[in-house]
Amino acid sequence: MAAVDSTTSDLEIMKRVASYDSLALEALYNRYSTILYTLIKTIVSDQKFAEDILSDVFVIIWRKINHFDFEKGNVYTWLITLARNKAVDTIRMKKSGVETQPYSDEYEDKFILPLLKSNGKAVELRDALNKTVNMQKAMEDLTDAQQYVIHLAYFEGLTEGEIASKLNIPVSTVKSKIRIALTNLKENLSRGYSI
Repeated sequence: MAAVDSTTSDLEIMKRVASYDSLALEALYNRYSTILYTLIKTIVSDQKFAEDILSDVFVIIWRKINHFDFEKGNVYTWLITLARNKAVDTIRMKKSGVETQPYSDEYEDKFILPLLKSNGKAVELRDALNKTVNMQKAMEDLTDAQQYVIHLAYFEGLTEGEIASKLNIPVSTVKSKIRIALTNLKENLSRGYSI
């Protein structure tokens, strides 16, 4: 097989991983581990715990590559979502101290593997990194309360009910706050931070 270099697309690397090319998995790790680790560390905060989750994510990729939709080809979004789902699930299990469902292949398929919308546009890692600054600026233009509710929902993985309980407000208010925050974020992006 040909070497994987910086010109090899994310999708081509994933196709090679699907052929169980361990060098392709190594290349994928080299390309994505920093951004995935940063996301995981934002969610779990403990370095060792974050490293373990990152390792788990790449084991899942190797074992479950057949769940990746090669027609959509959205490697970046699939990997980011996979890492987020694994981190949030792990932290939920740790907080509760009780496994509501045993961790199995079926559980992983249902709760960890990403289910992406069919209309999502494929993004390469290098393009996503270029757009990160714009996203950060758009987030900074939200109110502190809007940033917090997005953080609770996305990075801490809290349900609307859990957010309502944490903030001591009705679930309907949480839904409204999340909807307004996401609408404002979208408007901020369209106004001047276009990604």
